[in-house]
Amino acid sequence: MSARGGALVTGAGRGLGREIALALAARGHAVHVTDVDGEAAAAVAAQCGGASFASILDVRDGEACRAAARDTAARAGGLDVWVNNAGILPTGYGWEQDEAHRRLAFEINALGTINGTLAALELMRPRGTGQVVNIVSLAGLAAAPGQTLYSATKHAAIAFSIGTQADLHRSGERGIHVSALCPDGIWTPMLHEKVDDPEAAASWTGVLLQPADVARRAVQLLDRPKPVAVMPRWRSPVLRFYDAVPGLGIRLLPLVMADARRRQRRWKARNTV
Repeated sequence: MSARGGALVTGAGRGLGREIALALAARGHAVHVTDVDGEAAAAVAAQCGGASFASILDVRDGEACRAAARDTAARAGGLDVWVNNAGILPTGYGWEQDEAHRRLAFEINALGTINGTLAALELMRPRGTGQVVNIVSLAGLAAAPGQTLYSATKHAAIAFSIGTQADLHRSGERGIHVSALCPDGIWTPMLHEKVDDPEAAASWTGVLLQPADVARRAVQLLDRPKPVAVMPRWRSPVLRFYDAVPGLGIRLLPLVMADARRRQRRWKARNTV
């Protein structure tokens, strides 16, 4: 049993999820490392050390999420933290996605966040304490060009996060917090695979973040929870402006995307072999 109790991270076999799991382990949590790739999850759990452990988890399965929560509590002496990190990044025109791909994106990015949040709250609410951190995206604040479907799923995720925090507050819960972290693009395998995709260029419009830095911010939210945390903070007013005047944003879109594509190409030249 860890000093801080159990923490579960979804999609933790690589990238940002891996870094969050390592940061939680360093903080003293027994981390339940989950991923659809069991071997990757086991490797990260071994790196976390201590009482950390791994299992296969498909976040689309609500009952599987509930079972993972119970397993964490049983093995770690309680479930203190749940981080919903699992996600996919579909790109391209919205009408190019077939029904199966649309459904998959919503089931992982939106329903997966809902399943994980509710599984965590099922154990946290009777105890009156706990933290849920939902990794959303800046695309949850304003639609990202080239990432229409992704943005739609992330808008759903952030709405559920904020609404659930409001529900907790109005029900009298003060010891449980749901925080949505909205980072800019992150240089993880999810973007490694998109570095040549012009439809993913919006991820290069701001600051391309390193996963360890985002993981550090995610863990900070455990001490100072916020309904919505934007990383970097200066991106929030910029995106809110575009969200408030979408017509202007659409007119400026060719310039924004041309600059983003240049940034994407420069990043590839400097950071890939």
